[in-house]
Amino acid sequence: MRRLLPLLAAMPLAACTVGPNYRPASTADLKVPEAFATPAAQGAQAVQLADWWKAFGDAALSGLVERALYANNDVDAAVARLRQARASLRGAEGARLPSAGVSGSVARSLGATGRTIVDPTTGQTISTGGDTTIYRGGFDASWEADIFGGLRRGVEAAEADLGAARANLADVQTSIAAEVGTNYVSARLAQARLEIARRNLVTQDETVQIVGWRVQAGLVSSLDLEQARQLRAQTAATIPTLETNYRNAANRLAILIGEAPGAVDAVLQPRAPVPLAPGATDIPAQVIARRPDVAAAERSLAAETARIGVQTAELYPALRLQGSFSGQSTSIGNVLDAGIGNLVGAITAPIFQGGRIRAAIEGQRAATRAALASYRQTVLLALEEVENALVARRAADLREREIDVAAEAARNAVIYARSQYRAGLIDFQTLLDSERSLLSSQDNQASARADRATATVQLYKALGGGWQAAPVPMGARPGGEAITISETGR
Repeated sequence: MRRLLPLLAAMPLAACTVGPNYRPASTADLKVPEAFATPAAQGAQAVQLADWWKAFGDAALSGLVERALYANNDVDAAVARLRQARASLRGAEGARLPSAGVSGSVARSLGATGRTIVDPTTGQTISTGGDTTIYRGGFDASWEADIFGGLRRGVEAAEADLGAARANLADVQTSIAAEVGTNYVSARLAQARLEIARRNLVTQDETVQIVGWRVQAGLVSSLDLEQARQLRAQTAATIPTLETNYRNAANRLAILIGEAPGAVDAVLQPRAPVPLAPGATDIPAQVIARRPDVAAAERSLAAETARIGVQTAELYPALRLQGSFSGQSTSIGNVLDAGIGNLVGAITAPIFQGGRIRAAIEGQRAATRAALASYRQTVLLALEEVENALVARRAADLREREIDVAAEAARNAVIYARSQYRAGLIDFQTLLDSERSLLSSQDNQASARADRATATVQLYKALGGGWQAAPVPMGARPGGEAITISETGR
């Protein structure tokens, strides 16, 4: 023990951490510009991205998003992966601590009358006759001194993996919120188009009836009646397709909140218009750093960098201390009194490994380079997604304004055409064309509003909104209570 003390005292001075230290990349390294190439529209308003769904002013949408963030099965799976990463971190931290164990046994020997029993190890006389009970007990402990930091790098990698798991959970929640938003818009659009089709169908039924009377009176030919019937049938044929679209969107919403199809029917009734999208928001390009997928890629790079140190530490000697104590006696109270112990310090070092260790180091360096490339690519894809979303939102704004004008003009044209047809001033084909244009304009108007809402949802998703205010389900952190992601730190 006296010989080991100087070595133990020198260990903190000699300890070092091999492998590269991780340094987060700057926005310049990642080629992130100061601002997006597509400017925001004039009069852009600031929107709280954390709970962007509230900006639509639709209580049903907000309720569905919040239910999905609590109950979606993909969120539950991400929580399980988060708990798995946390358990791996505890295991890595535990590897740096001493390990200890105890053992014990009881043996009963019969028919040993007149016979002396001697322990062959210690030479101690255990019994000199009769039935004998022998108690044995032992204690052992071991510890590896992390002189070159291999275990510390292992903990560092596990911490980074835990951060990546947290970010992946946030990414799932961001995607779920956006998917609920787009499917809700699709459901409301299908309802709006159904209403338009059914309303026009009633009008076209009236037109068929009026034309039929005029045919019977000999005022027009049967051609007008057949054209009216054709337009009416075409409108009626769109209704089953629109009903299917509505049902598909409603069923998808039910699955997103973790329920069976049909669970959201009561929420979607009565019919409501497509939610009005809020104004655009002007945000600098650096905001993509809040995106969970970017954060997950960055944490994965940090983990792979730390694992270089784990592999490099295999090149250096390892110091392990082991101690044990054991004893035995015919009395359980005297087991420790008759025991012996030992303490062993051992140093092991690799001499010839056939290049295995250096190959593992080189392989880990390659894995780190791949993680860096993946991180950079994730950032570029995020920039691309935001730019595309900004373009789509801007185009949707312009398209909606022009279609609103066209729909208003189509409504006025139908009013004039019907009065002129009854007065015999225009032929029936002109009336049909105006009614067909009205149906198309109204349908396009509803679609344009939905396109604008969908583009807005996609923009908020691309900007990384939706996870900050999302609750972490039960079990997502050691205490188990529900919290928000923003409270979890790294």
